Amino acid sequence: MTVDPHKAVLQELGDQKPGEPFVMLNLLRFAPDGRTSYEEYSRRAAVFLRQHGGELLYAGDGDTPLVAGQGQAWDAVLLVRYPSREAFVRMVTDPGYQEITRLRSRALTEAVLQPTTPWTRHAS
Repeated sequence: MTVDPHKAVLQELGDQKPGEPFVMLNLLRFAPDGRTSYEEYSRRAAVFLRQHGGELLYAGDGDTPLVAGQGQAWDAVLLVRYPSREAFVRMVTDPGYQEITRLRSRALTEAVLQPTTPWTRHAS
């Protein structure tokens, strides 16, 4: 299973609502001894996140799921806010960022990166 987004998927993401802020849901499953590598990746990635206007909103360890199918438990969850989809694409294609992705790839056996958009409230 891949843990990094493909170029075609990044292009599609950049084309959808390009100027609107969004929150990326990250679900992570670590390889054996992968947490140390992910922590190093996170430390280095924080520089690029700030440069591109992103903000880590939440990071936490997964606990015993209350409702989940077989294999749906995750080791960690992160919520990261980006000012736009364009900013996210610029970050992950930045050559400096690309140099550290090996740490992330080595750390994980599975990952879900899912952009989210806020619900809008409708007046009743």
